[in-house]
Amino acid sequence: MEHSVFDRTSTDDKVIGNGLYNLIIGITLLWGFAINYLMVSNIDRQSIASINPWLFFGGYFISCFAGIYLFQKSDHPLVSFIGYNLVVVPFGLIINLVVSQYQPDLVVEALRITTLVTLGMMVLGTLFPAFFARIAGALTIALLLVIVVELIELFFFKTHHGILDWIVVLIFCGYIGYDWGRANAIPKTVDNAIDSAAALYMDIINLFLRILRILGNRR
Repeated sequence: MEHSVFDRTSTDDKVIGNGLYNLIIGITLLWGFAINYLMVSNIDRQSIASINPWLFFGGYFISCFAGIYLFQKSDHPLVSFIGYNLVVVPFGLIINLVVSQYQPDLVVEALRITTLVTLGMMVLGTLFPAFFARIAGALTIALLLVIVVELIELFFFKTHHGILDWIVVLIFCGYIGYDWGRANAIPKTVDNAIDSAAALYMDIINLFLRILRILGNRR
């Protein structure tokens, strides 16, 4: 076990080339998205909605935190990949519940925008890693603040302000740039590629869900 992935400054594992490293990140991301697509296509929304909420969210958080622990702490690619999938599957259930509320053309539009924004932020993360590193603390504080505000709105006022979705989009844009910059600053190993992809996956999915919500509200 080592420090979390982005704290790694040295390694005893085999270092690979930039092209292979980025390819593994891409393939790992595509694997997660493919699993999510299959879940959305083959699991009935009602079967998920029928699960006891306490059981559903309890299982969701346990699986996610276990997965994050595995891929953050392990230096073995297979263990990290298992951890990644423990995050992908519960995220897929949430995606299923959300996507089923929107028309397919709207989902495709959200996917297209998310892809373009993600690629753009990766380019910026490559060009300006120091900038994203400086704003990382502010991103975390902003995200926590938005979560608290959203919970208060939901449980006490039964409402939701659309501006919060835009704020979350900006936050996760920042996180994509930040995590991509960090991914390219650590030793380029197979395990680090998988771990970096796992972090980027969570950024991208959260970005997609918020963009979909914004587009849905516009309709």
